[in-house]
Amino acid sequence: MARPKGSGGRSKIASRISIEREPAGGVARVRLGSYELGKKGVSRFDLSDPYHLAVALTWPQFLAALLVLYLSVNVVFATLFWLVPGSVANARLGSFADAFFFSIETLATVGYGEMYPATSYGRLVAGSEIVCGLAFTAILTGLTFVRFSRPRAKFIFAANPVVAMHKSKPTLMVRIGNGRATGLADARAQLNVLLNEITADGNVLHRAPELRLERAHIPIFPLFWTLMHVLDERSPLHGYDAARAIEASAQVFVLLEARDPTVATTVYEIRNYAARDIRFGMRYQDAVTTAADGTPVLDLTKIGALEPDVGDRPEQGWTEREEDE
Repeated sequence: MARPKGSGGRSKIASRISIEREPAGGVARVRLGSYELGKKGVSRFDLSDPYHLAVALTWPQFLAALLVLYLSVNVVFATLFWLVPGSVANARLGSFADAFFFSIETLATVGYGEMYPATSYGRLVAGSEIVCGLAFTAILTGLTFVRFSRPRAKFIFAANPVVAMHKSKPTLMVRIGNGRATGLADARAQLNVLLNEITADGNVLHRAPELRLERAHIPIFPLFWTLMHVLDERSPLHGYDAARAIEASAQVFVLLEARDPTVATTVYEIRNYAARDIRFGMRYQDAVTTAADGTPVLDLTKIGALEPDVGDRPEQGWTEREEDE
């Protein structure tokens, strides 16, 4: 099952595919950018894969889960101390607050000397909690490092794709800017479209053909890149106009990845556009000017600026087919 949600602005997790459990019907919501599909038989909270679960959580969810886990561990050990009076020296008799504070001290392997294990039982419980505390600290340190060190893409997508004339042919174009202050390398892009078509027997057919790009790879990505797909006879969108695209509930998906030399890793991002976002008969304004010393200057605030299409005009940036090099 699939349900469009519209493109909405630049997705905060366009670089991620997320899955969320819907209570009703046991259907998980899978989001690609801001497009939503339904999937049965999967769960976002898969406890058999805790590493993926911990990394996939948002920061608020991660911190909330950490707090709940920390408090739960302390409550369990505090209860063990509290159930056996006298196991902790200098703790007030029957005081759960004292037992809880001693548990916090023990889990953190910090001892203030005021309270300490006074019996063999207390030493056994305290020793077990110290081991748990060391493991908890090690796991938390590793997960926090992974979350902070995870590379983030900083691609700036034009708000709207356009269909404009290029080399006397209607061409779907998507402009993408490099939002980093440094250049990227080995950038690769893929364009797909999701179409809902009605078959002869009245059923809805979901198709997701790939849209062939004029250029799907560039060796360096310093400023911006215009992805181009010609709407010729080989294109799944051949003969489409704005009304037909909306009727087919067309969703254009852009998958972009590049090598970030600064962190020596690959960054990627997914962005989707609904049919109503596509501007037919428009084209992108020039976004690159030349400084007095001859240096090309990209204005990222104009990355998605549009103007009426008045016919063929060379596009700026990386556009031509690799075979033409």
